[in-house]
Amino acid sequence: VETIGDAYMVASGLPRRNGNMHAVDICRMALDILSFMGTFQLRHLPGIPVWIRIGVHSGPCAAGVVGIKMPRYCLFGDTVNTASRMESSGHPLRIHVSEPTIHILQRTECKFEYELRGETYLKGKGTEMTYWLTGETGKDYDLPTPPTT
Repeated sequence: VETIGDAYMVASGLPRRNGNMHAVDICRMALDILSFMGTFQLRHLPGIPVWIRIGVHSGPCAAGVVGIKMPRYCLFGDTVNTASRMESSGHPLRIHVSEPTIHILQRTECKFEYELRGETYLKGKGTEMTYWLTGETGKDYDLPTPPTT
């Protein structure tokens, strides 16, 4: 886990590779987090929803500990930048997933549910086909209803 401003960057398959399970693990975590956000209340602002965006992308990256005084585990590469763009171009209470991740999920035995968002402009990347992750067959995540856009 790495923090970038008010966002968390999470990776699976590091430092030990786990094949296609990295996409499964991250998507299940995203669904769990989003499900939790549907019931979460800030003590000092009861009744006010907390809207988060989640972006998911798969690909190669470099990772390692950087720094001497304040060492921290960092992730580097185009995959990291694309994952960040997936989050920033997403919508509140939605899980925005890239096409490479969808292709990996399709190669597993897990049955994730998703819908085509369509061509989406990602800053610095151009237009990419993207999807909304909506669940997993046979599992009840009780996801919150996203606000209308």
